[in-house]
Amino acid sequence: MKRRTARERAMQALYQMDIAGDIDPQTAVANTLEEEGENSNAFLEQLVIGCAAHKDEIDAMISEHLENWKLDRVGTVDRNILRIAVYELKYMEDIPHSVSINEAIEISKIYGDDESRRFINGVLSKIKETL
Repeated sequence: MKRRTARERAMQALYQMDIAGDIDPQTAVANTLEEEGENSNAFLEQLVIGCAAHKDEIDAMISEHLENWKLDRVGTVDRNILRIAVYELKYMEDIPHSVSINEAIEISKIYGDDESRRFINGVLSKIKETL
């Protein structure tokens, strides 16, 4: 599985966890793979489990850099794309920051609305400056 695909599956798993509220990361990952008949990989699991484990800290970082918005008002897709990118920026030192931001923008072009990519780019650029 390519890393872009793993990021997309991670976003879908985190989306499920946001909506269902009581689903664990392993089940959410399994659910996203069932539909496509794919096998999991370490990168996908690291993203989902890492985002779940550090959710409060990641959400606090995102909230600090939102202008005139509350995190719960941000769309579920955009919120989870941001969570994945912030997790990568903060905890995955082997991935260049520009790659994490670019991947988030590309995924937002597929799953978000017309304003998503600009919004995500703006928030992540501000977060990158603080790291």
